Amino acid sequence: MLDQKLVFEELKKQGVTFFSGVPDSYLNGFCNYALKSFPERNIIAANEGNAVGIAAGHYFATREIPLVYTQNSGMGNMINPLASLVDENVYSVPMLLLIGWRGQSGTGDWPQHVLQGEITPRLLDILHIPYSILSDDNDEFTKIVKDAANYCKKNRKPYGLIAPKGVMDGEKVENKDITYPMSREEAIEMILEHMPEDTIYSATTGRATRELFFLRKRRNEKKDCDFLNVGSMGHASSVALGIALEKPERKVVVLDGDSAAMMHMGAMTMVSKLDIPNFIHVVLNNGAHESVGGQPSAGHKIDFTKIAEACGYETLHHPVTNREELIEALDVLNDCGKASFIDVRIHKGLSGKLAPLDFSHRSAIDALIKELNG
Repeated sequence: MLDQKLVFEELKKQGVTFFSGVPDSYLNGFCNYALKSFPERNIIAANEGNAVGIAAGHYFATREIPLVYTQNSGMGNMINPLASLVDENVYSVPMLLLIGWRGQSGTGDWPQHVLQGEITPRLLDILHIPYSILSDDNDEFTKIVKDAANYCKKNRKPYGLIAPKGVMDGEKVENKDITYPMSREEAIEMILEHMPEDTIYSATTGRATRELFFLRKRRNEKKDCDFLNVGSMGHASSVALGIALEKPERKVVVLDGDSAAMMHMGAMTMVSKLDIPNFIHVVLNNGAHESVGGQPSAGHKIDFTKIAEACGYETLHHPVTNREELIEALDVLNDCGKASFIDVRIHKGLSGKLAPLDFSHRSAIDALIKELNG
């Protein structure tokens, strides 16, 4: 593992003192050091494309090279601004791209990371962005960053730094709090208990998928009504909307996260154009990127409920903060005649007893398709 103090000292020597991105477990050491040591210079973005835009603005305002950090799965969100805004044929913006390499060949990883891991270097090649693969050698890192920064300065182009597992890791910070009484697991179980048995659930990337999966197991319930959005962060609500449109006789509930909902918040506007009274969008809002290290999101700083109302959802006009309020919201909104939205405020803190989510994705989706089509 690289010495993070050295990492930031070397970046500073090269004039790189501004950081923006979306936290990643493979970059946990880097993200936590930036959060602790440079909070005013570290902008946690809504999505990776957003981070590239922020970094470009920083360069325009200062002529200083920024650094954008991301898990490689976030490269999809970055491609458009990298291929247009940042490209040498347009505004020619230099920046360092620090990319956590999930799914690297030979390392073993979950299915949703395999293809992304395979194509990570090739995506940079296609974008004409040179790169180096980092190791945990501190002296080598110093040379790579110096060369990368010099390349950016000389050519006004981005340079990629690919971080395999273990290179930028760090100890996970204990993030439990008591801001709100409910945990994510408790909130999900309350929803399961107060919705019709045949409700379809679309659970967002991260802990919500794992907790729904193991709650089903603990409760001896079938999993055929569940879609576990193990990749494509921010798209669980869109998948659910597609199902709800075609199955108006079934309740469809999105178990979203605050960071995931913000990543592609534009999806919330779709209900303004559609008649989908069977669609219930629940944001399990702990104000954190909890699955990748607990770095703060804007979840507890914004009013999701007002945003949802403006997009056309029916709401209770306020977030829910405890079991009684969640039950009331489900009872009131279940048959309100419109798509509905609930911002469920929960506390941070992971349930350490959950095993890794290991299941056959094809079998699971085939079971859901069978359930939906008879």
